Amino acid sequence: MAITIYGIKNCDTMKKARGWLEEHGVAYEFHDYKASGIDRAHLEAWIDEAGLDTVLNRAGTTFRKLPDADRENLTREKAIALMIDQPSMIKRPVLETKGKLLIGFKPEAYADMFER
Repeated sequence: MAITIYGIKNCDTMKKARGWLEEHGVAYEFHDYKASGIDRAHLEAWIDEAGLDTVLNRAGTTFRKLPDADRENLTREKAIALMIDQPSMIKRPVLETKGKLLIGFKPEAYADMFER
């Protein structure tokens, strides 16, 4: 089963998620979207499945530091362009497996996914 976890290497939440996977013997590939970027197709698929408000991290420092003009009247297209340009605005981690998507880290959600 192919498992990919997307995020930023030094993020505390990413460290917790990756630690959980390793402690439970779940093999995965890590995609650091700050180092390697992220493509439009992934963002569109994630937004289609989970919604823009789940994918875009409005509470993060990167988003809050944007000029008002960039934060206001935020359309799907504008948000995708911002996330491609500054992937730190994507909530993390994003985990893809079994044709499913998990955004954010909650140990119980990971347990439901992998311990059945």
